[in-house]
Amino acid sequence: MKGLVIKNTGSWYVVRCDDGTLHNCKIKGNLRLKGFRCTNPVAVGDIVNIETKNDGTAFIRSIDERRNYIIRRASNLSKEFQIIASNLDQAVLVVTLANPVTNTTFIDRFLATSMAYNVPTVIAINKIDLLTQDDDAALLEAVTALYRGIGYEVIQMSTKTGEGLDELKLSLNGKTSLLSGNSGVGKSSIINCMVPGARLRVGDVSQSHHTGMHTTTFSEMLDLPQGGCIIDTPGVKGFGTIDFKREEVAHYFPEIFEISDGCRFGNCTHTHEPGCAVLKAVEQHYISESRYNSYLSIITDDPEDKYRKAF
Repeated sequence: MKGLVIKNTGSWYVVRCDDGTLHNCKIKGNLRLKGFRCTNPVAVGDIVNIETKNDGTAFIRSIDERRNYIIRRASNLSKEFQIIASNLDQAVLVVTLANPVTNTTFIDRFLATSMAYNVPTVIAINKIDLLTQDDDAALLEAVTALYRGIGYEVIQMSTKTGEGLDELKLSLNGKTSLLSGNSGVGKSSIINCMVPGARLRVGDVSQSHHTGMHTTTFSEMLDLPQGGCIIDTPGVKGFGTIDFKREEVAHYFPEIFEISDGCRFGNCTHTHEPGCAVLKAVEQHYISESRYNSYLSIITDDPEDKYRKAF
């Protein structure tokens, strides 16, 4: 039987078959023996073929070819990666500028990865109700202008006041959307607003470390009442890229790629070369310093991001 993976608990996968039935499945052992360097050979969003035994147990035998997917480097496993979700129409990256503050390098690494794997991304800036000072308002507009200027859709929103929720709902309508972001940015609250009856547990932000505490512990697909679905995923602290060729990284930063056409050398790394149009653009503020630092962190393979700077 063929079905859609709608939940991954780590050891079990819930598969919804074409007839609407749900099956708790494990994977066949040989599915792990195909040289695929990932921690989870099956992901939410996969179309799979399953077989059921007489005793009621079910196994995933094979995975249909994926249309696309998003991956990230697995924690403490530099040579392995995790497939976050597959067969997506878009990703919604939820970020916050307060309580907690989403690091710009995290944003840019996610955007570069989603572009590399052909997943369009919407940026949802949540908790704007917390931005009450003049400096906060200026920061919000600066971040919004930066990413809109690059070409990304940016939604300013608050689940507390309801601002931006209709705009987000319209963006989600009829699409399979991955919802991702750091812990504590309000993904569960957003889903509770989008999916009546979801009642996901909402976590607090650590006052000592100003970071979110995990409330979602597995990936799950939730149907939207207006059509489409959201894939909810556990919050992540960092976003390690993998399998990027150094010379191709600039392709995933649209503004850098566009300006690089003016570089003197075709193999310019945009780090030190004479006649580099990108370095000149950074110096003249046509390219944001935060975006350029994110580019450097990837080409130097620096997941700790020694180039990290805030806006």
